[in-house]
Amino acid sequence: MLFWIASYPKSGNTWLRSLITTYFFTEDGIFNFKLLKNIPSYPSPFFFKNYKDKFDTPESTAKYWISEQEKINVRAKNSLTFLKTHNALCKINGYSFTNSINSIGAIYIIRDPRNVISSISNHYQVQLTDAFNFMKDKNKALVFKENERYLGFNALFSWSLNLRSWVECKKFPVLTIRYEDLDKNCYLTFEKILKFIIKTANLKEAFDEKKAIMAVKTCHFDRLQSLEKEEGFDEAVNKRGSSEKIKFFNLGTKNNYKNLLDEKLINEMNKLYEVELKMFNYK
Repeated sequence: MLFWIASYPKSGNTWLRSLITTYFFTEDGIFNFKLLKNIPSYPSPFFFKNYKDKFDTPESTAKYWISEQEKINVRAKNSLTFLKTHNALCKINGYSFTNSINSIGAIYIIRDPRNVISSISNHYQVQLTDAFNFMKDKNKALVFKENERYLGFNALFSWSLNLRSWVECKKFPVLTIRYEDLDKNCYLTFEKILKFIIKTANLKEAFDEKKAIMAVKTCHFDRLQSLEKEEGFDEAVNKRGSSEKIKFFNLGTKNNYKNLLDEKLINEMNKLYEVELKMFNYK
């Protein structure tokens, strides 16, 4: 059965994937970047490239969302399978992103949108005002085109709609985690996540405290940042017109909107996200 690691882009999904892959796919709890392959991104071109369809519109692959998930479950013999996604839990042209037949649960990681915006700006190489428009766009999608075929469509929607689509899910259990709690109380937050996964997936093995402690230690942001500097990171993107990579693990805890955004933008975001900021206790 599928278990989703979901989030809006630049909200800590990769960090959470690192922790989860280290716990579930190692004996010693020591992280390395190769482990992330155990939680692939969905939907990505890999899942649709062998179809003969023209895929001539960005959303063309949505018709195969469910059937591809069925294939994943068959290949895995319905054992627990983790998938990463930034896709909203939505329908496109009548096609559902997932359902309770294929999916057993999800972790949704949320981050203060006033800190998300600077990460969006850095990663997608746009100005802060453009990053804000990116986050407000109710029809926002990430698309990937190869040989005139759209293969990597991700329906993000706006930051608010993406969030609500997952945290208000009634199809299966969803645990919502704040990035800030993972940052300030990593072990306790990770323990909560693991126990939720174990219970939701009805796993036989008990919580392994020693491995969880080691996973937290070896997935610390500073270590991930050092590993990226030493080894590179496949998911980092190139600077426009250059072969140089933009740092994926960039600011971490130094990403503080109070120091990075002007007062006008902060006030605009406070007004737009007033309900969500209050709901998730962001000051």
